[in-house]
Amino acid sequence: MEGPDARLLWCGDTAFTITFGDSIDDALTSRVLALDGLLKEVALPGLVEVVPTYRSLTVHLDPIAVDPARLAADVLALAGRCTTASRPTRIWRIPVVYGGAFGVDLDAVAQRHGLTPEAVIACHASGDYRVAMLGFLPGYAYLSGLDPRLALPRRENPRSATPAGTISIGGAQALVASIAAPSGWHLLGRTPVRTFRPEADPIFLFEPGDRVRFVPIDPDRWDDLDRAEEAGDCVAESISA
Repeated sequence: MEGPDARLLWCGDTAFTITFGDSIDDALTSRVLALDGLLKEVALPGLVEVVPTYRSLTVHLDPIAVDPARLAADVLALAGRCTTASRPTRIWRIPVVYGGAFGVDLDAVAQRHGLTPEAVIACHASGDYRVAMLGFLPGYAYLSGLDPRLALPRRENPRSATPAGTISIGGAQALVASIAAPSGWHLLGRTPVRTFRPEADPIFLFEPGDRVRFVPIDPDRWDDLDRAEEAGDCVAESISA
């Protein structure tokens, strides 16, 4: 099933995906987020949950409460009306300790690109990133906007464990890791900011569409900021875009 610049793919009898393209592109992500916001506003009967990604949005439905084909047609029609997301966005300033034990791949990334570690930090921290989606693990924030000069394939040998708060890059993407997990990405640094708080409301610090800017800090600030986060104080700064 297809609509204007959108395609519908069935995922069994309780879900379908609306896809707007096949690449990582801010214009496609804007359409996804616009549809996500519109569906939350209109509250179609039988719609259970929506899951946005870079280029598509999956709709979970209750097949007892609604005719799946009818809901699919309604959502596809709404997708044709979506161009850019209009909801307010926030800009987050995230403190990061780069290199050393906090970013064990910084020197290797610099060498791969023929840069100094300081140049990699400056390049990475000067980016204006966008939270394209949350996924893979709770609160994992996938960011678009990585400078092409820093892009490189993921590691040939993934690590079995990396710490929460890891700031890393892989391919053309950047990442803020919410919890400890295996990873094949390149670790540039780490933030004390807890982006996933199961006991809080909301439990995720970021939302898709938010902007992120990284602020390099000295390692000697880590302990104080980490303790503040542990006590429930968010050390990230947020302003309205």
